[in-house]
Amino acid sequence: MRAPKGAARNKAKKRIFKRSKGFVGGRRRLLKSAKETLLRAGVFAYRDRRTKKRQFRRLFITRLNAAARMRDLRYSELINGLKLSKCGLDRKSLSELAIFDPEVFDVIVARAREALQQAAAHRNTAKAAV
Repeated sequence: MRAPKGAARNKAKKRIFKRSKGFVGGRRRLLKSAKETLLRAGVFAYRDRRTKKRQFRRLFITRLNAAARMRDLRYSELINGLKLSKCGLDRKSLSELAIFDPEVFDVIVARAREALQQAAAHRNTAKAAV
């Protein structure tokens, strides 16, 4: 004797229809359309979680560039100086500091500028030795 799948199938359908709440028309009411729409929605959600990270990084870089240029430094010079001074702050926290705590950001920029000057002096002495 075969086991009927009634309860399990109904539970699966109920789960799909619950997730498709808010969709329009047959995308909410018809099983096949709801499944396809949910699959597509999942693909978009996966893709856009990564896109969101990219867009925020672009925003942080734009903010940092504006804040650095207000202090007579380009973004690339700021990041290079921070790497040379072994500052472990990421772009998000740096942009937050630039907005909400400009005094601390001034200190960080000063350290980056100092590291850049030391690196330039080191390069010049190395060139003179050759």
